[in-house]
Parts: sequence; C-alpha cells; structure tokens
Amino acid sequence: MSGYKVLISEQQIQKRIAELGAEISQKLKSSSDKPLVVIGVLKGSFIFLADLVRKISTPLEIDFVEASSYGAGTTSSGEVKLTRDIKIPIAGRDVILVEDIVDTGHTISFLTQHLAAHKPRSISVASLLFKPARQIKEVKIDFLGFTIDDYFVIGYGLDLNNKFREIKEVVIYEPSK
Repeated sequence: MSGYKVLISEQQIQKRIAELGAEISQKLKSSSDKPLVVIGVLKGSFIFLADLVRKISTPLEIDFVEASSYGAGTTSSGEVKLTRDIKIPIAGRDVILVEDIVDTGHTISFLTQHLAAHKPRSISVASLLFKPARQIKEVKIDFLGFTIDDYFVIGYGLDLNNKFREIKEVVIYEPSK
C-alpha cells in the first residue's frame, strides 16, 4: 500500500468510544442483576471492543463469535459462516454484540438471530462504523460510532486479508497502482 487517507482520527475514535461507553452504562446500569455480556465479532472488533469495555461502568463478561462473509475480497459474499460460537450462557441476560463495521447487514442479522436462539433478555448492537450505501438487510444499531460513505476502510482492527489492523486510525484503503 503506497499511502492512505485518514477518514477518522485516533482522537475522534477515542472520544466517540467514551461517549458510547457512557451511553451503554446509562442504558444498562440497573436492567439486570446479572453482568452484561459483551460479545465481540472476531477478528475486526477486538480493538474496538477492548477500548469500549474499559469505558463501560457496569459489571460485564466478554465472549467472542467469529463469522465471515468476505473471504479474501473487499466485498461481502452475502453468505455468512459461523466459525466460532459463544461459550458463556446468555439466557436471561442483556447482551451487546460488538461489530467493527455494518455494511450489507448480512453478518449482524445472522448473528443477532443466532444469539436470539439462546434466549437472552435483550440483544443490543454496537458498531464502530455503519456504511448505509452497502446495506441490503436492515438492522438496528443501538450504539453507533460513525456513519461513513462507501469506502473500503482499514485500520483500528479492520483489515484486508488480515493486514493493516494495527493502524491507529480508520483509513481509506488505496491500493498501489
């Protein structure tokens, strides 16, 4: 990659995550006597999830699912595959599903339905990014970081073929020509 354009700075990301953590803490502070379950969608959400849970002031537990609809490309195939399921029982508990980006809606729709079968008390979705131009399935995002235009973005956990996750900002991918 010869260069890239910063779309969302590290400072903007951290400011918004602090706001999201406060929103989540306020909404779920007394909704249950059981700890909140925060479920990250691997691999892209892991950095966002780590920063987010440190800003949530209510007791919580963390688990992960892994699903894929991209393969090695830059566009969703539309077919979602679950490759790792949760281990924590979520029946009767408040759950927040944490995603790096919602674009087509296929993955988050699939995972929300999958988790609903476990009979949680509630399921909320938190996503760092939302790309409405690519949306095919309508999904509700309860806690949203940023809405972006139709760019392929990397950084802050988002990748291309498992590369570029370490970039501290969200940047527009510009392949070398």
